[in-house]
Amino acid sequence: MTATVVVTGLGVAAPNGLGTKDFWAATLTGKNGIGRVTRFDPSSYPATLAGEVPGFVAEDLLPSRLLPQTDHMTRLALVAADWALADAGVDPGERAAFDMGVVTASSSGGFEFGQGELQKLWSQGGQYVSAYQSFAWFYAVNSGQISIRNGMKGPSGVVVGDQAGGLDAVAQARRQIRKGTALIVSGAVDASICPWGWVAQLTSGRLNSSEEPSSAYLPFDAGAAGHVPGEGGAILVMESEESARARGARVYGEIAGYGATFDPQPGSGREPGLRKAVELALVDAGVEPGEVDVVFADAAAVPELDRVEAEAITAVFGPRGVPVTAPKTMTGRLYSGAGPLDLAAALLSIRDGRIPPTVNVELSTEYPLDLVGPRPRTAALRTALVLARGHGGFNSAVVVRAAE
Repeated sequence: MTATVVVTGLGVAAPNGLGTKDFWAATLTGKNGIGRVTRFDPSSYPATLAGEVPGFVAEDLLPSRLLPQTDHMTRLALVAADWALADAGVDPGERAAFDMGVVTASSSGGFEFGQGELQKLWSQGGQYVSAYQSFAWFYAVNSGQISIRNGMKGPSGVVVGDQAGGLDAVAQARRQIRKGTALIVSGAVDASICPWGWVAQLTSGRLNSSEEPSSAYLPFDAGAAGHVPGEGGAILVMESEESARARGARVYGEIAGYGATFDPQPGSGREPGLRKAVELALVDAGVEPGEVDVVFADAAAVPELDRVEAEAITAVFGPRGVPVTAPKTMTGRLYSGAGPLDLAAALLSIRDGRIPPTVNVELSTEYPLDLVGPRPRTAALRTALVLARGHGGFNSAVVVRAAE
């Protein structure tokens, strides 16, 4: 029998709230965490807005010995992992090291570390890490540092799929638990708000150049003209339901289904892969479309991509057939951290019976969606679908549902 995999702990670092409690309260009130970049002077760049995690002081939250060997992204991830483990009631020191693992995702967060190494090269002319080593660090940093800090020697890895990667990491964690590992720390935190990372993101051509936070990220709106980047995400503690129940853990919900596809070559005339990813996730979960109570949209805020997502949702659920929300309008797109943060929001929505709002957006008549507006919607929720797409054609979908 295939093991049921559940979430027992959440650790959140988001632009509109540091910590799960603050994030969720801010999200339900529609608090916007987008503002002018403060981590460097953005005045010479065409895009100047981002979602930055407020009030994060690593020196107050981590041992001083960790600070010289970590960057901003890693510190956020380590703190979020600490919070998730505490929320789950897990003391890693009391568990077998090889029965715990870490599977996370990364997208562009390693740019700050790489930039630091290049600055050392320029300023010191000797001791530096090569670009290859820098990116190797970037791909392994969250998983490796969390593993080392908590003595976790079980399955470990990092998934790279841009914005879709966070959901892919959670799916990989579920596979490892089904293979026998009792507990996996998963999800993702991303952070690339530094000059090098900023330039890399600008090359996509998808960043909005508006200087007004309330109008810079408008998915499914007639004024959609690109997104706002953000930093942060969520770390999840995942366990087999049997293990969680045996220790009397509080369960947020089940990771019930997963589907992933890759878009066909542009110009091929073939249908984009998002709809297929949704259908695969529903089949994997054993869920009919009518049983899904809410969809957390990818919400690209690029007209063509919004159209593709709206068509996929409509094809599966029918016109206005399911409530759709995009709380990332309050945070910006967090790359690999976005999917796990939406998973956390979906689980909290199921717990509280409240769908978070989509702020600032006036739904275009082009899209036949039941988009939740600027205020949360009260509803009986049992099953949620979370969507994510990565630059280059990645599509991922995860179904979460209330625990039995």
